[in-house]
Amino acid sequence: MPNSSDDSGRPIIELRNLSKQFGPQEILRDITLLVRAGETLVLIGESGCGKSVTMKLMMGLMAPSSGDVQWDGVSIVGRSDEELVRDRLRFGYLFQGAALFDSMNVYENIAFGLRQNTKMSEKLMRETVFERIKDVGLTPSSAHMMPSELSGGMKKRVGLARAMALMPDIILYDEPTTGLDPANSRRIGQLILRLPSELNVTPVVVTHEIELCLAVSDRIVLLDRGQLRIEANVEEFRSSTAPEVLAFLGKSDDPRERSLAGREGESHAG
Repeated sequence: MPNSSDDSGRPIIELRNLSKQFGPQEILRDITLLVRAGETLVLIGESGCGKSVTMKLMMGLMAPSSGDVQWDGVSIVGRSDEELVRDRLRFGYLFQGAALFDSMNVYENIAFGLRQNTKMSEKLMRETVFERIKDVGLTPSSAHMMPSELSGGMKKRVGLARAMALMPDIILYDEPTTGLDPANSRRIGQLILRLPSELNVTPVVVTHEIELCLAVSDRIVLLDRGQLRIEANVEEFRSSTAPEVLAFLGKSDDPRERSLAGREGESHAG
């Protein structure tokens, strides 16, 4: 069930001294981080810095090499697959490419988790699906469309509706605006801002797009080469003089880094 508003601010996910290796390659090193109920936490950093791996560790989709992951103060490390599958229903996940089932229409994509994990009646399921369609700003007629008929922005919104269908406590957004035009990027950003108060969920957003980060975040965590370098609110982040932040904001003293940051921003806007 969604979190009570009285729980706002309590730690719901905690990473303690977390490290992750794939063979000899160390992806994350000694990460300690809290996700608090009701806040929007944004993980930023360059491609390959460990953002998506951090998110998957938060959700228990992979096990850490060392350290601990806790949900509501209880470690999930060593839990059985059955326990993890059951408890993972508190999470919604918006995949980077939306990951819709090509053979199912919009309605069946959104209903999929409800059919798999509940004994909900068809009547209530239909009401739930159309409510989620409305929540993400799509029209009821879109329910009968196939993924091949949808624009990139519509696919992302259907993916978000599916992530919300089971009324999770937490929604994880993996690069939610990558590949979208500016108008659709703004729509997704507005949904990230609006849904916590409307559906009482806690968003965790992974992105390398600084405009989205500054628009939606309560707290920003910058990962660099597998380590947590900066943790700050928006005002602190904007005013930071840390080299990693200046480079990310395109304010580096090195003109080559400013040029690259500008080019990166242009390429992601297209």
